[in-house]
Amino acid sequence: MTDKLYYESSHRKDFEAQVISCEPEGEGYKVVLDKTVFFPEGGGQYADTGILGGVHVLDAQEKDGIIYHYTDGALTPGEIVKGEIDWEKRFESMQQHSGEHIISGIVHGRFGYNNVGFHLGADYCTMDFDGPITKEQLKEIEEEANRIVYKNLNIEILYPTKEELKDLTYRSKIEIEGQVRIVNIPGVDICACCAPHVDRTGEIGNIKLVDMVSYKGGERITMLSGSRALTDHQQKEESVKKISALLCAKDTEVAEAVEKLKEEQLDLKNQVSALKQKLLAYQAKEIDVTPELVKVFDSELSGNELRELMNILLERGAKICAIFAGNDEEGYRYVIGSHSEDVRVISKKLNEAFQGRGGGKPQMVQGSLKGTAKNISEIL
Repeated sequence: MTDKLYYESSHRKDFEAQVISCEPEGEGYKVVLDKTVFFPEGGGQYADTGILGGVHVLDAQEKDGIIYHYTDGALTPGEIVKGEIDWEKRFESMQQHSGEHIISGIVHGRFGYNNVGFHLGADYCTMDFDGPITKEQLKEIEEEANRIVYKNLNIEILYPTKEELKDLTYRSKIEIEGQVRIVNIPGVDICACCAPHVDRTGEIGNIKLVDMVSYKGGERITMLSGSRALTDHQQKEESVKKISALLCAKDTEVAEAVEKLKEEQLDLKNQVSALKQKLLAYQAKEIDVTPELVKVFDSELSGNELRELMNILLERGAKICAIFAGNDEEGYRYVIGSHSEDVRVISKKLNEAFQGRGGGKPQMVQGSLKGTAKNISEIL
């Protein structure tokens, strides 16, 4: 059994220990110590990393009470080594995990929902709850969570006896072999948990709920706490300031300025669309519609303009009208239509000759093909 020093103090950063064993494992080594400050992956929290006897600890895992340190170098069994965890990483993970307990406690107390999924990643933390939550309720949960942070409540670690455990109401109440470790945030949450936590809620700094999506009949909430929440705020503040400068608007009026810009853009888009319609009409007047099949090649046409030009020419009396947009190098999109003929025959002929794709109804087909305007015209 490995003596777990992180349970004596979650804020302990370094220690000395004796190497019990060191065995090759993959491209590195698997080291067992008599005691450790390195927390192994568990309880939804990732493992500590750091330095041990001059080599790097890349991971830590626990099996049958023994903690295995996965290192990039060998250590000598029997020697006394100094170890030091990556404290910033540990403290950041504790901020997230303690923040998760606060949010889960609030949700459970207010709605009776259970946290059915918890993931603490390197950049974010997600919680899955088995019931619906509105955006307004999410805002209220966030506000209440931060009030709890500001109260700087003491986070208690309890080791109840089996008899005490029977009468204790707590989250994650499942059958656990051996001693159950309880994390208690007075008046907020009480939950079985094996991971290190901050000593007081004030150490969390602040809690920000940045996203919520429907998930398996409930909600998945993404949370940032402490230094992660600060980094997120700084990044968003920088973006807002850049947008503010571009729009010549105050930071607090960016949304209104963007809305105004969108309205102006829509107005311009409508104006451009109207002008394009007029341009198509003028263009159509210059096209001779007397041939059996009217062909138009125009690299400037886009979107629905092919169909619109075709319809104008058919209305002017064209029997069959074929519109092509593109160029000889990249190929052409086409629309072919007629009020009296089955144009699918023409489409099939073009597709076979020019590696084309497309089809449609007797009165109109559309597709794309590879070929030159000259060769396409010859086929038609």
